[in-house]
Amino acid sequence: MERFHLLTDIYFGTDALSRLTELKSKKVFIVTDPFILKSDAIRNITRPLKKGGIPYEIFTDVIPDPPISLVIKGVKAFSEADCDTIIGLGGGSAMDLSKSIRRMVEETGLIKEHIRLICIPTTSGTGSEVTSFAVISDPDRQVKIPLVSESMSPDEAILDAVLVKSVPASVTADTGMDVLTHAIEAYVSTNHNDFSGALAEKAVAIIGKYLYRSFNDCNDEHARRKMHTAATLAGLAFNASSLGLNHGMAHQLGAHFHIPHGRANAMILPLVIEYNSGLSSVGVNSEYRLNDPLVERYCSIANVLGLSSVNKPMTIHSLCNYVRYMNEAMGIPSKLSDILDMSKEEYEKHLDAMAEAALEDSCTDTNPRRPSKPEVIELYRKLW
Repeated sequence: MERFHLLTDIYFGTDALSRLTELKSKKVFIVTDPFILKSDAIRNITRPLKKGGIPYEIFTDVIPDPPISLVIKGVKAFSEADCDTIIGLGGGSAMDLSKSIRRMVEETGLIKEHIRLICIPTTSGTGSEVTSFAVISDPDRQVKIPLVSESMSPDEAILDAVLVKSVPASVTADTGMDVLTHAIEAYVSTNHNDFSGALAEKAVAIIGKYLYRSFNDCNDEHARRKMHTAATLAGLAFNASSLGLNHGMAHQLGAHFHIPHGRANAMILPLVIEYNSGLSSVGVNSEYRLNDPLVERYCSIANVLGLSSVNKPMTIHSLCNYVRYMNEAMGIPSKLSDILDMSKEEYEKHLDAMAEAALEDSCTDTNPRRPSKPEVIELYRKLW
């Protein structure tokens, strides 16, 4: 027996942030970063809270790939502020930190009552506003730690496109390709089902039509709103089915080289599609893999994007070429040698540790093909 359920109430559409005036909270703890504090985005949150007569405290220490030490600092600040609700405002780092703070507070018994968590994304990418996943880092060990539990799921998500109107084109590209990776990995995951598949297909359809528009014109509010929706749809899809090797590998690029997560996913994606489907020189021969039902699923994704070709191998090649074309058109590099200030020899010193950590990453558990350590190392080599 399988189960599909939603743990998060989603508020969206015009003036979705007005939901904040209705909160039944004694005090709200807002987790965000210094940039948002200096921008209009924070006023979009504080204004309705003030209108609703709801006091708040702002915690602005969020940094990319939040470390364990920052979670502990956030727990201390939350406890001292005497709040009963957390709002995670920002990209994936702010929302993941918010989830981690809530979980640690509840598990340590510092507060006995349930702490309400509301996530409000200011980028269209991670889907963290609706997932039971969070990622924190351990800088000392150079690893990212995925946390997975239903207790991590936000109680509410608020999607308001006003918060993504001013997102720079480069961030739009990275986060948009992150959404595509979420959708594709969820679609081919070993835990996929009809419900997660439908959500993933819809996300891919929206991406195909609106990602480049959103990147090319920040004033295209319709495209921005659509991509905001696609990010959440893909988040719901992978929350139900998990992800795969692509994310397992991308987490290590972030931990070792601080490459933005969406960009790392975008660079790896065509290599992993080729590897999983058997069209890569890495691993088993293509003839064997092309009889796998997995190939049909990749072909279905290609069909959603209008990329059908004369046969299955050509269709999957078209999908990989589409990903590479989108990356190039939006300024995402294809090779790590273009962005890392080190020699190939220095880079290769990291491969063994990265491959080991990628195989231990919980996302890799649901990859449709179980990779070996030498295969993962070879995929990392191809990225150079």
